[in-house]
Amino acid sequence: MEYDGLKAAIREMAGRHGFDLCRVTRPQVSAMHAEALQRWVDADMQGEMAWMGEETRMQRRMAPESMMDSVKSVITVAMRYTPPAYSLDEACAEADRAVITAYAHGDDYHDVMKKRLKGLARDLDELLGLHDQRVFNDTAPVLEHALAEAAGLGWQGKHSLTIHRQMGSWFLLAEIFTTADIEPDEPAENHCGTCTACIDICPTRAIVAPYVVDARLCISYLTIEYSGFIPRELRILMGNRIYGCDDCQLVCPWNSHAVDSGSKINDLLKPRGENHLPDLARLLRLDDEGFRQHFRKSPIKRTKRSGLLRNVCIAMGNSGHAAFVPDLITVLGDQEPLIRGHAAWALGQLSEREHSAVIVEALEHLCEREKEPDVNVEIELAIEQIRSEA
Repeated sequence: MEYDGLKAAIREMAGRHGFDLCRVTRPQVSAMHAEALQRWVDADMQGEMAWMGEETRMQRRMAPESMMDSVKSVITVAMRYTPPAYSLDEACAEADRAVITAYAHGDDYHDVMKKRLKGLARDLDELLGLHDQRVFNDTAPVLEHALAEAAGLGWQGKHSLTIHRQMGSWFLLAEIFTTADIEPDEPAENHCGTCTACIDICPTRAIVAPYVVDARLCISYLTIEYSGFIPRELRILMGNRIYGCDDCQLVCPWNSHAVDSGSKINDLLKPRGENHLPDLARLLRLDDEGFRQHFRKSPIKRTKRSGLLRNVCIAMGNSGHAAFVPDLITVLGDQEPLIRGHAAWALGQLSEREHSAVIVEALEHLCEREKEPDVNVEIELAIEQIRSEA
């Protein structure tokens, strides 16, 4: 089969397996991307994601040919997910509700994409003949945005996500490494120009330079990857975002006129209504079993109950709604220090004069029995704040 016909067949096959884009490149990344990765790690911008800086994984990211013996081609694919059904202003205005990143409005994309990737790989054996293959879906040290750019699937935007001229950036990437020798596609050209919309909108100023995101400031990292007490100076900037952040995509001009694939998008990650601006109070009341059941097929299970409810407490503290005070006082007795500590902070933020005495009493009662130093710090600072404002 001629190269053009072969690639057309591969793309048609990828489409049948639910992928919206499919391109091919060599298992190589440019010096520009490799050097950018090294500078990022040298500056400790990976935060607590220590694996990002491990020498072996760094080498594999910079030299993708080391990921598989005799690999000759990388088939990079993209699968769209449904963009938010609300604007940035609408999401921020719903202060008693939580904002969850759009890709997590349905099933866990790892499960959905891995199944589709394996199906595509099996069909490729029929098309290309039997070759060694490995599939990767955000589970291995692969610089997938760099490979996508090299394959012509899209360019890496200033927010670090891949952008396609017709589809914008509402998609997820995955790869098939294969020993089959497939003619590579032409690399993508960058079309961000002088636009800085994503940099300007970032709530925590995490995009510290074009194409450079400091994970330690990024709300997606803080709410998903980071497992500790979120720095106090960043909490108020998080607003009501409890799992990820889409602000940079919501303002990107390429997304404002992205092609709408209609019902096809809705079939992919099966968005469920309960993750569309869910009620904060209902989330805070989830016990361990309730959390497991509610998020058993969702990527949100990654945060575990303690991480998600930590984020919910912060959103409540930022809401300005004193109606959350009773629920926050209740979780001061939670078994998880992470939840108790952030609930104390949130109560300090919501301490209107009519509630201040009740809140202080609850915090002092917790302080008498609290054994965790980090939680005690939060209690003391909250009480100090309330009394200073009285």
